[in-house]
Amino acid sequence: MLRLADGLNLGYPQSRVPADSHNTTLILLGHGSTKNDGSEKPVFQHAAELRQRGLFAEVREAFWKQEPRITSVLAEITTRRVVIVPLFISEGYFTEEAIPEALGFRAPGETNWSRVRHLGDQEICYTHSVGTHPRLTGVLLHRAVEVVAQHPFPSQPKAADTSLFIAGHGTERNAQSRLAIERQVELIRARNLFNEVQPCFLEEQPRIADIPKLAITKKVVVVPFFISDGLHVLEDVPILLGEPENVVRKRLAAGQPTWRNPTERNGKLIWYASAVGSDPGLADVILELAATPPM
Repeated sequence: MLRLADGLNLGYPQSRVPADSHNTTLILLGHGSTKNDGSEKPVFQHAAELRQRGLFAEVREAFWKQEPRITSVLAEITTRRVVIVPLFISEGYFTEEAIPEALGFRAPGETNWSRVRHLGDQEICYTHSVGTHPRLTGVLLHRAVEVVAQHPFPSQPKAADTSLFIAGHGTERNAQSRLAIERQVELIRARNLFNEVQPCFLEEQPRIADIPKLAITKKVVVVPFFISDGLHVLEDVPILLGEPENVVRKRLAAGQPTWRNPTERNGKLIWYASAVGSDPGLADVILELAATPPM
């Protein structure tokens, strides 16, 4: 059975409740897309969950690239305090430059800027991205264990006999893009749960396509470190792992999983999980970020 080390709780620890939460509006900010249907789903999923908990005056969804736009949502809010949590994996151009500049947290080219603004009596806080939070390690581990438990053919492997690969986008244009993934790899390696833990990328080395030959064990779990189960997760990664493109597109059109768990490639049995951004545990990571004064 794929089980984690003794004493590690797969459940999600209790998150703190932000101070003065009943006078606070929480905004979940996603990238959004006008081309990729479904990329907005995790934002609405986690907003609905946190709204149901009744902790905040309001919980609102907002996006950078689609409606409702973050600038329009902010203009409608009248609560004394506003907390914006970006549902992004890494802290790159959008989260650290474009968005804070558009929202007035920093001037173009400014490096020493505050994540807190005051507009009259209203305080607006802009947190770090969810992908950088240490508690995301638990979400990653949950995804890894969940996919094997759901598809235990021919049997569930022991973690010590399994290679874990965390798959991200990566880009040579922004060195920050891979840092969040590399940090999570370090945190999971330190727990000594799996035989090996490695990063892999769409656009950088090591490549996702090389997983079958890079893995040193016969059992491999791949967890996509993306917010949504969009085209990268549903199409690009399965194709890079060796699934024929026509098969992937046919399954996608039929509403079927584009990867059959597990599938053998190059003598390796590969399980492929859903994106971390749709895991229910992300709601508690958001809550923890909202309760932490942004630095």
